[in-house]
Amino acid sequence: MLPSSTIPALSTQGLTRRFGAHVVVDDVSLVVADGEVFGLLGRNGAGKSTLIKMLTTLLPASSGSASVAGFDVARQAARIRQVIGYVPQALSADGELTGYENLLVFARLYAIPRAVRSQRIAEALEFMGLSEAAHKLVATYSGGMIRRLEIAQSMLHQPRLLFLDEPTVGLDPVARDTVWQHIKQLRARFHTTIFMTTHYMEEAQEFCSRIGILRAGKLVACGTLEELRAGSGRAGATLDELFALYTGESLEAAGAYNDTANARRAGQRLG
Repeated sequence: MLPSSTIPALSTQGLTRRFGAHVVVDDVSLVVADGEVFGLLGRNGAGKSTLIKMLTTLLPASSGSASVAGFDVARQAARIRQVIGYVPQALSADGELTGYENLLVFARLYAIPRAVRSQRIAEALEFMGLSEAAHKLVATYSGGMIRRLEIAQSMLHQPRLLFLDEPTVGLDPVARDTVWQHIKQLRARFHTTIFMTTHYMEEAQEFCSRIGILRAGKLVACGTLEELRAGSGRAGATLDELFALYTGESLEAAGAYNDTANARRAGQRLG
């Protein structure tokens, strides 16, 4: 039986990760409510992906604690994997398999019963607009189609919490909008909590109920857009301006950095 929805989707207390003497995630304490869309912002190297890897049980913490859906990350990793979905930055779909075959692999990994497996896969393909491409090799898919397939993979077992690490990086505006339309439909259907990272400030501002900003592994700001504005003393500030303020960068430098990071990642991801 899953924990009650009154339990936070996730919480951390002093969560820290070191690689030798280098502190990558530094004493992060955070609570994400059930059903929330939480956005984590920070430049490359701020610790975003490392934090997600700890929360998804892929990387142990050096100190501190965390729970996901009421389960302890250190002691109940197997239970956590049953109730989360994870879409990493790196390509997780196999280009040498068809879309259907990729979903079949994940259905088996998630131990979805054989009796409902085919129906669940067909529903996922239809829901993500991939039915016509189901039996085509993923190597022939566009970047947006691949991302939708990866999200379908992560949602096959209908998880309570979905982790999205830069879900639309490298996609053109039309593909980004399509991906987000499907994510919003998934939330409406399953009441899925989303924990996401992004470099697109307008994306975070539009879709996230609350936003956290990491700087050198520390959570330097967290709250709604209005709360971030109140904390900065700038009532009319844009999220770009708030990001620059809380990370200690000029707006011009932050924007140029993000543009470069996105372009390079797009090249790496989509080849």
